[in-house]
Amino acid sequence: MCGIFGLISQELVSSSDVLKSLKHLEYRGYDSYGIATDTGLFEKDVGEIKLTSSNNCNIAISQTRWATHGGVTKENAHPHHDCTGNVLIVHNGIIENYMEIKENLQTLGHKFQSETDSEVIAHYFEEGIKAQNVEETISDFFNEAKGTFSVLLFIKGSDRLYAFKRDSPLVIGIGNRGFFIASDPYAFSQLTQDVVFLEDDEYAVLTKSRFSIFDKSGKELSRGKNKIELQKEESRGKYEHFMLKEIHEQPESAEKLLESLETRQKENLLAIADAIKNSQKAIFVASGTSYYASLLGVYFLKKAGIESQAIIASEFKDYANCNEALVIALSQSGETMDVIDALKHAKQGSARIASFVNVPYSTIQRMSDLSLQTEAGQEICVASTKSFSNQIILLLTIAKELGYKINLRKIAGEIKSVFALENGIRTLAHGLKDKHDIYIIGRGLSYPVSREIALKLKEISYIHAEGMMGGELKHGTLALIEKDTPVIALIDNNESIVSNVREAQARGARIIALTNRKEKLFEEEIKIAAESDAGFAILATIVGQLLAYYIAKEKGLPIDKPRNLSKSVTVL
Repeated sequence: MCGIFGLISQELVSSSDVLKSLKHLEYRGYDSYGIATDTGLFEKDVGEIKLTSSNNCNIAISQTRWATHGGVTKENAHPHHDCTGNVLIVHNGIIENYMEIKENLQTLGHKFQSETDSEVIAHYFEEGIKAQNVEETISDFFNEAKGTFSVLLFIKGSDRLYAFKRDSPLVIGIGNRGFFIASDPYAFSQLTQDVVFLEDDEYAVLTKSRFSIFDKSGKELSRGKNKIELQKEESRGKYEHFMLKEIHEQPESAEKLLESLETRQKENLLAIADAIKNSQKAIFVASGTSYYASLLGVYFLKKAGIESQAIIASEFKDYANCNEALVIALSQSGETMDVIDALKHAKQGSARIASFVNVPYSTIQRMSDLSLQTEAGQEICVASTKSFSNQIILLLTIAKELGYKINLRKIAGEIKSVFALENGIRTLAHGLKDKHDIYIIGRGLSYPVSREIALKLKEISYIHAEGMMGGELKHGTLALIEKDTPVIALIDNNESIVSNVREAQARGARIIALTNRKEKLFEEEIKIAAESDAGFAILATIVGQLLAYYIAKEKGLPIDKPRNLSKSVTVL
């Protein structure tokens, strides 16, 4: 889940500019960072990227890390080098058989300085290029290494930059006087719009004036370039955190999505709706927040008379029968490794692939037969907010095409109404900030919402939160309810949920009702102005987002970059 960025340029480039581009990738990990250049700079440190480096260079590689092997230390930060210090690499992914490779290299006299799996790559190439060239060693590495990797490599004194990948994204940006290469085009989107994507088991050799792409056997490949839409530099504006800014952007992002689905995405929308209608079965696959959106998709399609199922990506291969299925992937980044792995399995079962992603040209979109973009715009905060609400709106639009009754034109206005509740949510957050456990319960449509709210409380507020079906309280969880245990109850038009709330209340729970009902049911209530079940799901989720935000703010937590997490999960 690390982010890597490199360049090779005909003109001298400041290392601080390299780090500025790398900083765009901090959403992929921010445990530590580092940079190496062809002019001798080798700098790394723990924590977020500091733009203090000053060194002009023609070649640079850099990385911002999310730790997998080895703790968060300066020694484990990237770049890594070999025994001689001449082979320098940055790596994203996991080398599964690194211990076997490391032990073989140690028998040859190699000494290692870090606890990482990544360092073995530098030593592997030090040994390999004693007898052959770099390209031949790359081919050997493809054949020997197991796992996932995207790697940038250069050798001191050389005028070339090398890149190779398997199951981890790499994209080349074509500049006027050189080339950029990164995990995500967002790293260089202010510098060029022309990009070329590397596919699995391919490598690139870049010089200052040209680059070539090869398959793992060394055969040169022809690859056309894509033009990406330039993404503007994001700032927090008047907001203290990106999370709050992105929560407040949801009405505008909803309107942008709906407009696109009526115009330039209309053809793909109808094609996916038709594919769902005519498939033997439709299976949603997603992780985290996107999985909870897909559960709502199953609910909407069920109401439209279409049977479907949602399977969490990390367990997909053990539970999904993909023969003749339409598999629909949901992913904010389009690079979620669990989802990519599930789609590879689905393709083996002759499934057709559709996807809803927020990032154009992402791996999941390129794997898909049909795709729609969720049009949420760039999210800087690790916790997804506007991407989730736009996924729900997209799923509602498809369900509407298949017969689900909904007036989507009211959604943006209903979302805006939530912000009038913000002061009350802030007051509630103050009273909950010291709680160790919070339970969120719902039924039917509000069950996935309860899980999403719980996830936000865990991610941002560091509170143990459990989202669950109200009907399951009596099957064990009531044993955990004691006096003043907070239970947030999502009360829409499902009558059964009120009985479940009474069960918790009878055991001493503090009930906080989130409801669109006009009558008063409980002492503590947050009233939301949702006219439909689907509207209730979206508005309740946004209340949960705001609650998590304000609890985290009360506790002084790093809201946009919570501990141990990254936005794009590119490891299994």
